[in-house]
Formats: sequence, C-alpha cells, structure tokens
Amino acid sequence: MLRRPDTARRVRRFTPAERWIHRTTAVLTGVCVFTAACLYLPVFAELVGRRALMVMLHEWSGLLIPVPTLLGLGSRAFRGDLGRLNRFGPYDRRWLRAALRRDHRPGERPAGKFNAGQKIYAGWIAGAVLVMTGTGLLMWLTHLAPLVWRTSATFLHDWLALAMGIVLAGHVAMAYGDPEARRGMRTGSVEPGWARREHPLWRYEKEQRRTEEEQRQGEGRPEGSRRSEDRL
Repeated sequence: MLRRPDTARRVRRFTPAERWIHRTTAVLTGVCVFTAACLYLPVFAELVGRRALMVMLHEWSGLLIPVPTLLGLGSRAFRGDLGRLNRFGPYDRRWLRAALRRDHRPGERPAGKFNAGQKIYAGWIAGAVLVMTGTGLLMWLTHLAPLVWRTSATFLHDWLALAMGIVLAGHVAMAYGDPEARRGMRTGSVEPGWARREHPLWRYEKEQRRTEEEQRQGEGRPEGSRRSEDRL
C-alpha cells in the first residue's frame, strides 16, 4: 500500500510500544494526582465525596505507575531511549546554559533525540516515583514500620507530591506549547524540519548507533568469514 507523501516524509520518533508506555503512565499519573487533590483539598473533597473510593483509586494507581515502564523493558527501542536519557554529554551542558540565558538562537541549544531538559525531567520524575511509592507503602501498610517512620514518610510524601504536581504542570505546559512534539508522541513521527531544528544531533546519534550495531554484528561472525570479507 502506498503511503501519502506527507507521511512518507516524516521521521519516526517513537514506536507503538513507547507511545503505549507514555499514555498508560500518563493516565495512571492523572488518576493518582486527581485523587490526591480530592483527598487533600477540601474544595475537591466536597465536590467529589466518596472518600473511601478516592483512597482506593489513589493507592492502586500510585502502585501501578511503574508497571508500564517495567513491562516496556521488553522493547528494544524503549531500552535504547532509556540509555539516551541516562547519557549526559557536553552539548547537554551547553543546552542548559542557553536555556538559563533564554537564548533561542539556532545552534545554541544542541540536542540529540532528547534535550538536556527532558533528560533532567526523566531522571527527576523516575526518582520521585520511587520515593512516592516507598513512602506510600509505609503510609498504607502501617504494620511495616514504627510510628516515627510513618510520620516522616507522610511528611515527605505530602511535600514531594506538591513538587511533583508543579513539575507535571510544567511538563504539560511545555508539551502544549510544542504541537509537533505532541504529534510525535501521538502518531510516532515528526516533521524533518522540526527534528533538525529542535534535535540537530539526533541524526548523528542514529548513525553512531547503527555503526555500533554493525560492529557488534561483525564481532559475532566467525573469524574465517571476517577474513574472507577483508580480502574482498
């Protein structure tokens, strides 16, 4: 089947598995944040009511937030993107300096598939989810720890929840301001011009990864086969 010209020109950014992971995590996080607001803010509590239901939804949605990521580890593309997010290079520091100066000139914000801001956000939110899950379990299963631990867990859980709400609101606001980035997460592909402008080093990352894969494949071949290819 022939693809439409506008579809053929687009650059694939995310696989279906990666988009499923993002959407499922977003839904679970949204439920968790909404039910937290119903439990802590009187305005929402009076509006919704049914506190026992809100508690149950909050506890289970919070516990399930890491599950899509854990299941996604079976995707090679997702593991590759986790490796990119975990890699911080010199150009990322340059991107951060330009962002702090609010410098939007072309070439002043070099980035691979993910820019430095996205890498910092991903690392922070991953750590915050782990802490929230741990403190939430201490608050839920009261027999696991003494009272002083549960009190400290409640304090940390509440204040970190507030910080997460602010960070998530910033994440949504930045996504709302970039329609092509949202389209990339929704459809899996982006315009080549957007990719060159916002992530100019992404192409070199893909070329480097392709070269590394070819080298690994070459190392896995029998010695005789490699020698015969060298003679050719």
